Amino acid sequence: MALAKNHSHEHVFLSASHDDNARRTRWVVVLTLVMMVGEIAAGYVTGSMALLADGFHMATHAGALGIAAAAYSFARRNANNSRFSFGTGKVGDLAGFASALILMLVALGIGVESLIRLFQPTQVAFGEATLIAVVGLLVNIVSALVLSGGHPAHQHDHHDHGHRHAHGHSHGGDNNLRSAYVHVLADALTSVLAIAALLAGRYLGWVWLDPVMGIVGAAVIAKWSVGLIRQSANVLLDVTDDQVAEEIRDVLQADGDVQITDLHVWKVGPDARAAIVSVLAKVEVTADAIRERLSVVHEVSHLTIEYRIA
Repeated sequence: MALAKNHSHEHVFLSASHDDNARRTRWVVVLTLVMMVGEIAAGYVTGSMALLADGFHMATHAGALGIAAAAYSFARRNANNSRFSFGTGKVGDLAGFASALILMLVALGIGVESLIRLFQPTQVAFGEATLIAVVGLLVNIVSALVLSGGHPAHQHDHHDHGHRHAHGHSHGGDNNLRSAYVHVLADALTSVLAIAALLAGRYLGWVWLDPVMGIVGAAVIAKWSVGLIRQSANVLLDVTDDQVAEEIRDVLQADGDVQITDLHVWKVGPDARAAIVSVLAKVEVTADAIRERLSVVHEVSHLTIEYRIA
């Protein structure tokens, strides 16, 4: 049995846009902190509970965004640390998972408070609360633009001859940036729903709409957080990348001279996969030839081949 390994011992699997994403996230943390401090200070000066409540609500998002910023810094600082066998490419997924849990708690808090207010209505300062919601929405729009680089976040996967390429301005596989973006979207959603409910309450007398909108917002945010938890957990648990695994099978077994006996493909970074391929090959097929065949699978950044002659 011959064991062929990647000749390069570097294990830096950070996204190509890692440093840019880190810079964007830091700016959003600053924006969120400024908004938070401003609301809390104004709340104490004016005695407004609405301002204070929204300010402390912003604090939870500032904390989550701070986790994202810290993760980028840690991943870059330890990118070449030999203690991490496959580098620090998954640190962002760990941060994204933690951030998603915080988002779930935020959704739970909003939902519980909204239910309480639905059955025990409280007096609402519509004018003041609407102003807060509008300012919060503007801050979140700016934050979303910063995180997406001034472009709407989207991703297109183009399939060409079995190969996948990501194009456009997107979060790609960066669950850390995705978690920051979802926090901003969640805050923007609550602001939009709050504005609609407050205007309806002020001009139509529909006071009940405010807590109902809160419940709707909590449900949507909870759904987003569950999706983010699932995506980041899949990476943390080394779930098989079925699409890349299938591509490897197609490439290696197309000529019928190689049989795959074991295959592992998993993500080690936002845009990087590692693969361990065990093959049973005819004598004329060398380990180097197998490695050359797999060079077209561009998603694989770290390849180990276990080779046996049939």
